[in-house]
Amino acid sequence: MGGSTGATRRRDGRTGRDQRGAAAVELALVLPILLLLVFGIIAYGYMLSFRGSMSQAAAEGAREAAVNVNAADRETAAMRAVDDALRAYGVSCGDPGMSCDYRLVEATADCATQCAVVDLSYDYDAHPLIPLPFVDAVMPDTISYGASARTS
Repeated sequence: MGGSTGATRRRDGRTGRDQRGAAAVELALVLPILLLLVFGIIAYGYMLSFRGSMSQAAAEGAREAAVNVNAADRETAAMRAVDDALRAYGVSCGDPGMSCDYRLVEATADCATQCAVVDLSYDYDAHPLIPLPFVDAVMPDTISYGASARTS
């Protein structure tokens, strides 16, 4: 009998080592695409969660301003409520890319009496929460929300 080389021959003449090499090449070709897809899904989900929190933060800021009896403290209370709602994302009203506006409006079609209005805008293109190459193409440039609440 002949000597053993450590690799078994298959019917097609290739050895087990050839198969492992082919699998490594296939993995090297597919893995970057798979990782980009997985991390893209994670980044997009995080952005959607942030959008929901911005909407909630605008509503909480407007409500906080509306129920504050001291008119001089309404803006401070509104911005504090916005900052508290966005704290989990490490974003606050004073950060670059984040714009927080508060104003009181008199009677309009949306508001029968005086209303506190909070408008939030985040420049997601310049300040992504999870910066990933190639993923920014599917992300929004800016995220904006506004909310109003009737003052008491």
